[in-house]
Amino acid sequence: MDYCAEYQKKLTTIDAVLDSIQTGSVLTASQAANEPTAIFDRLHELYGRVHNVKMYGPMCCFEHPFMMDPKYRDTFDIDVAFLMGDTRKSLASNSISYFPSHMHDGAQRWMDANGAPDLFLCAVSPMDKHGYFTIPLCLAHERSFFNAAKRVAVQVNPNLPRTRGDTAIHISQVDMIVEAATPLPYLPKSQPTETDKAIGQYVASLVNDGDCIQLGIGGIPDAAAMSLMDKHDLGLHTEMLTNSIVDLMEAGVLNNRKKNFHNGRCICTFALGTQELYDMVDDNPGVEFYSGSYVNDPRIIGQNDHFISVNSGLAVDLTGQVCSESIGSRMYSGTGGQNDFAEGASYSKGGRSVICVKASKKNNTISSIVAQHTPGSVVTLSRNTVDYIITEYGIAPMRGRSVRQRVENLIAIAHPDFRAELRKQADELHLW
Repeated sequence: MDYCAEYQKKLTTIDAVLDSIQTGSVLTASQAANEPTAIFDRLHELYGRVHNVKMYGPMCCFEHPFMMDPKYRDTFDIDVAFLMGDTRKSLASNSISYFPSHMHDGAQRWMDANGAPDLFLCAVSPMDKHGYFTIPLCLAHERSFFNAAKRVAVQVNPNLPRTRGDTAIHISQVDMIVEAATPLPYLPKSQPTETDKAIGQYVASLVNDGDCIQLGIGGIPDAAAMSLMDKHDLGLHTEMLTNSIVDLMEAGVLNNRKKNFHNGRCICTFALGTQELYDMVDDNPGVEFYSGSYVNDPRIIGQNDHFISVNSGLAVDLTGQVCSESIGSRMYSGTGGQNDFAEGASYSKGGRSVICVKASKKNNTISSIVAQHTPGSVVTLSRNTVDYIITEYGIAPMRGRSVRQRVENLIAIAHPDFRAELRKQADELHLW
């Protein structure tokens, strides 16, 4: 095959891509730093031309009219599995609907109900001499949708790096190509607070040299990474590659030498951060991206010995149930991979799962350790799965503990202003 000739044959316009979308089509797309931004910016132009386009909505990092404005609800019926700043606004305006799912099987479950995509939209790095593009910065659900899609349209973005793993797609597998150099989304390095740092130090006390780690996103996981700088030979198997991982790799702390599974490689499903992060993963043989259906599968995670999963929560009840995705019944983020990694840690030889939460919020007026969750709160992580809960006041072991012991341990790490009331509520609820 003459790859360049094939490329020119398939090179087209965004207008042509839009014209290929029909009433009742099923549409999916790449997300996060892999957004096909140039196409997304024009999807709203389908308004009045087609109706009821069913879409698995991306975790958008930029505002796009088709997702933000309820005017387009007749055009797009959008399900979203994880919310960020802009998509929270979309949910509040009823422009989109939340789709509950675990990362490892969410795409397949959605397709079971809605069918295979008629069209998959994706941003890719430029084609190489062998006819391969890469889907470089996000394979959360992209590989699943790509493999199932009837047609594929790509936006070639020269600002995207090329990455290793299962990221390559061939020109022969692509139906339409548009070219557009659009900016990548960035997440700046966080500035952990003193509370974050205190929690991070407690996390570090549970991590041993040679462990394989997973860190979530935000000030607490970044503070935990900072506290790991005196560790040795850590490995990484994580959903999201963050800015703090760059620091651990550059310091030589994270080298994957002791991993018994994917030895010598950082394994992830997507990256979102600074340009420094994107430069680090560019053609880096030490970092491999795989589908969320693989990376987040608890049975795969558990093949890593001494695996420690570190994630954040919003609230924890006195029996150990963790709410990480809603404020009452109002969705705030999503399940993501939290349950996947906690469950995976339970399968790991020497594994453990850790949930970090600030003891209080709103200037110490609300306790994050509660006797019972607010009605409507989503329990992201079962009390049967979590091993440790950490606040800035210490570590509460959950694994192997009775409800009575859990209540004692959790009250001990609650903000001091709320401990007496929590004891009173525990008595009234007969928790011990």
